[in-house]
Amino acid sequence: MTSGVDEAAIRNAIAALMRDDGGRLLSGLVANLGDFQLSQDSLQDALESALVHWTRNGLPTTPGAWLMQTARRKALDRLRRDANFRAKAPQIALVEQIIRADDNIAEDDAISDDRLRLIFTCCHPSLDAMTSVALTLRSVAGLTTPEIARAFIVSNDAMAQRLVRARHKIAQAKIPFEVPQPDAMAERLDAVLAVIYLIFTEGHSANDGQLFRADLCEEAIRLAAILANLLPDQPEIEGLAALMLLHAARTGTRLTKAGEMVSLEDQDRSGWDRERIAQGLKLVQQALARKAVGPYQLQASIAALHAESPTFMQTDWAQIALLYQGLFAFRPNPVFELNRIVAISYSQGADIAMMTLDALAQPLAGYQPYHAVRADILSRLGDRAAACLSYQRAIGLSSSEAEKRFLQRRFRETMK
Repeated sequence: MTSGVDEAAIRNAIAALMRDDGGRLLSGLVANLGDFQLSQDSLQDALESALVHWTRNGLPTTPGAWLMQTARRKALDRLRRDANFRAKAPQIALVEQIIRADDNIAEDDAISDDRLRLIFTCCHPSLDAMTSVALTLRSVAGLTTPEIARAFIVSNDAMAQRLVRARHKIAQAKIPFEVPQPDAMAERLDAVLAVIYLIFTEGHSANDGQLFRADLCEEAIRLAAILANLLPDQPEIEGLAALMLLHAARTGTRLTKAGEMVSLEDQDRSGWDRERIAQGLKLVQQALARKAVGPYQLQASIAALHAESPTFMQTDWAQIALLYQGLFAFRPNPVFELNRIVAISYSQGADIAMMTLDALAQPLAGYQPYHAVRADILSRLGDRAAACLSYQRAIGLSSSEAEKRFLQRRFRETMK
């Protein structure tokens, strides 16, 4: 042990520990205490104690175990101070027994199972999508409330209240802290994957005026890796992980140094992250080999075709169109149909694509990419006046300044 350790260094160590192991610690506490809110509060109490003790004495040999045991003691203190002390007696006795056993969180093989339960609890169908995303980021990924608030463009207080309400709902609705039984796994796993992908898409196309938030993308990729480790041999988990890796591989080429958006057609492919592409391609092949194709695998396959193509025009657009057709069969979503039409415009011609595009005018009337696609196809067909009108509509619907500037540049090029 050392003494007089720099407080800033300890704060950084605690932040890193919570980012890496916060989900495991919280899930272990929820398993012990059976109370989400009490677990969160007790862990926070333990972190405050850690800052004081570790600054004075240095980091313990096993910081995670220290935090876990301290959080259990803090929970016991809270239970003893509770006005309903007598009603809490059985819970108090259980916590006392656990503390006496002095479990070592770092050596406990059951921790992973508890973390898996925590993921499924955060993504329970009774919680709305935004709440599930926020709760997963806070509880499993270890993001702070201010970080999550910034991601959703809300105040810290509003996000804190949303998280508290979510934990209360889990308690009041008696949402079980468990992994679903096999017969319910497919539906619940789909909800979990949807939440993780929502986190990624929020980061990949942020709604706060930025083009993307790399931190959220990385958290989503990390969550998918955790889930793949906890639930091996699940092709849709592998498909989602591959999809996000392949998209993230292009992050460095999406903006110029001046902050201007670069289209996929004009991106410098030598700047794509080849290591991530290799990881993504391996996961796609691994998932498809299980012969249980799902939507995330199909989307990953599309991303793989883009990643493998040496140029934009050499992309296998016909294959991409077929994959989007398969996606639409799984999930009849007009956005998938729009993307299929884009692929058709390059594989069969802009005139063929235009014949089917108008059918999406009503369902995608307020969807910015629809108008951007329409403008591009009309421009390629030589209808500059109609293309300009569509560009103006797309610009009006865009929430990203970089995206607006990109569309305005395309609009000016069309006007020439």
